[in-house]
Amino acid sequence: MAVPGTESGNATVPPQGGDITTEVVVLGGGLAGLTMAAALASAGVPVVCIDQDSPERMGGGDFDIRTTAISYASKMVLEAAGVWHHMADQAGPMLDIRIADQFSPLFIHYDHTELAMEGKHQPFGWILDNKDIRHALFTRAAELPGLVHLAPAKAVTVERTRSGVAVRLADGRTVRGRLLVGADGRRSMARDSAGIKVRRWSYDQSAIICTIRHTEPNKGVAVEHFLPNGPFAVLPMTDNRCSIVWSEKTSLVETYLKLPVDQFVDELQRRSGGYLGEITLLTKREAWPLSVLLADRFIADRLALVGEAAHAIHPIAGQGLNLGMRDVAALAEVVVDAYRLGLDVGGPEVLARFQRWRRFDTVLLAAVCDGLVHLFSNSIPPVKLARDLGMAVINRLPPVKRFFMKHAMGVVGDLPRMIKGQPL
Repeated sequence: MAVPGTESGNATVPPQGGDITTEVVVLGGGLAGLTMAAALASAGVPVVCIDQDSPERMGGGDFDIRTTAISYASKMVLEAAGVWHHMADQAGPMLDIRIADQFSPLFIHYDHTELAMEGKHQPFGWILDNKDIRHALFTRAAELPGLVHLAPAKAVTVERTRSGVAVRLADGRTVRGRLLVGADGRRSMARDSAGIKVRRWSYDQSAIICTIRHTEPNKGVAVEHFLPNGPFAVLPMTDNRCSIVWSEKTSLVETYLKLPVDQFVDELQRRSGGYLGEITLLTKREAWPLSVLLADRFIADRLALVGEAAHAIHPIAGQGLNLGMRDVAALAEVVVDAYRLGLDVGGPEVLARFQRWRRFDTVLLAAVCDGLVHLFSNSIPPVKLARDLGMAVINRLPPVKRFFMKHAMGVVGDLPRMIKGQPL
C-alpha cells in the first residue's frame, strides 16, 4: 500500500513526474473531495485528486481537533466508496437525539428504534474525529489503482476550454482532464476561476469546539439545547467521549476561550446538565466564526462544485458535510453513467443534470437552517412558548416525527444510488 501523501494511482502518472492526463480532476483533498475521488475510482473512472495539505501536518495531534456528524445517508456514500470500513471502529453512533428549547421540559426526542431502514433499526448517524475520516480516506485512496492522489500539491492556475480542463501545479506540472470538480472549500479557486458569484452572510456567532471525556456512558444520545446566543450540542463519540459544538455570541467567545480549564469545564458541566458525570477536557479549545455561503450556480463549463465550494451553512442541524456528501453521490452517479456510455463526463448535459438534482435541496436546507437560527436566537416569552408547544406537538405526532427523523438521516427526496445502497 502506498504511503498517504505520496503519488499513488494508475499509469496516468509518467515515471519522470511530468504532466498527468485523466478523466476527472478533483481540486481539493478534504473530506468531500477525497470521497468524490474514491467514489469515482471505485466505479472505474480514472481520477486525480489534488490535495494541498501535507500528510505530516495532518498527522499531528492538534492539526484538526474538529469532529463531524456523519448521517446515515453519508455513511451509505462512504460505504459505497469503500471508505467506511476503514473508520467504522472510530465512529460513535447517535441512537437518540434530544432537542430542547433552552432547558424547557418540553422537547423533541428521536429514538432510532422508532424507524427501520433496510429492514432494521439504524443509528441516525455517527460522530467521528476529522483526522480519523481523513486517515480512512488516505487508506482507501492508496487501494485504488484508478486514483492518483497528489499530496501535498498546490494548484496555481485553472484553465477550462471547450475540450477539457488543465490545472497547473506549483511544481510546474499540469494535470489535464475532461471535468474539474471544485472541492476546494469556501475560498474556492475553481469557483472563482469560473466567475461564479456567491451570496454570503454572517451570524454574530462563533462555534466553540472541543472534545471531552466523561465518567457516565453517553449511551449514544445526542443533545442539543437551543439557547438565546446559539445552540449548544453534545454529540456522542466512542470511548466515553463527546464532542462539544457550542455556538456563542462572537463578542463573548474570547472570554470563554481564555477561561482557566477548570472554569471552562464547569461551564460545560452547567450547560450540559450533568448527565455525563464528571467531565475532563481532552483537546484544546478552538472557535470558528459562523456564516453562510451559497454559490449562485454549482456548474460552469467543465466544472462542478461540491461541498463548501458550493455551500456552507450554520451547524444548527449538523448537516454541513452531509449536504456535501449528497453532492458527491449525485455527481458520481451522473459522471459514472456518462463514462460507461462513452459520453463526455464534462459535457453540458451531464453537468446540468447534476445541478438540477442538487440546487433545490441545498437552497431549501440553507433557508431552513437560517430560519431556525433566527427563530431560536431570542428569549421573547410568547415566541418561546410557541416554540415549546410546537416541539411538544411534533413529539406527539408519529408520522410528522418520522419525517423529521428521515430528514435528519438524509433519506428524504430523490436519492442517488449510493445512498439507496445500490452500486454505481
